[in-house]
Amino acid sequence: MKKIALLKEEIVIPDGVNVEIKGNKVIVKGPKGTLEREFQFGKINVTRENKKLKFQALFPNRRDKAMFGTIVGHISNMIKGVTEGFTYKLKIVYSHFPINVRVNGNNVIIDNFIGEKKPRIAKISPGVSVKVNKDEIIVEGIDKEACGQTAANIERATCIKRRDPRVFQDGIYIIEKAGKKL
Repeated sequence: MKKIALLKEEIVIPDGVNVEIKGNKVIVKGPKGTLEREFQFGKINVTRENKKLKFQALFPNRRDKAMFGTIVGHISNMIKGVTEGFTYKLKIVYSHFPINVRVNGNNVIIDNFIGEKKPRIAKISPGVSVKVNKDEIIVEGIDKEACGQTAANIERATCIKRRDPRVFQDGIYIIEKAGKKL
């Protein structure tokens, strides 16, 4: 088995974005807002040179290799979030009872789902905005994890139990994740 001596990766920081590394905390500021996150770097060395972030790991073991890719991915998503933002689209589908969806504070309220009298409620994560347009729900924000969790909460709130899902296909389904159609 071949042992890797050095893992290297670079991320180019776009104009208008400021990245600060203070100990284990990474702070990314951009035109859309500010994101901060704490990481456990371990053997991974992160340095900033001019307009680049450089990541290095000397003699990484299996866990270090996994953490290396994870940290690089999270920081690149933070940079993308403060520059472009993330958008998730959900589709409201019903054939039996018309579903009414509305946003109330930091909750999405789903009325008349499969004729139920009690509304179903889905939580909206902090920093995320939700818009309802007829039969489409748009979830937007700068934090990819918060946007994805909010979209998953809305989809999960309309999970069908004790009915045949082949017949009752009513619900709210994610149709587009962060710009990629499903």
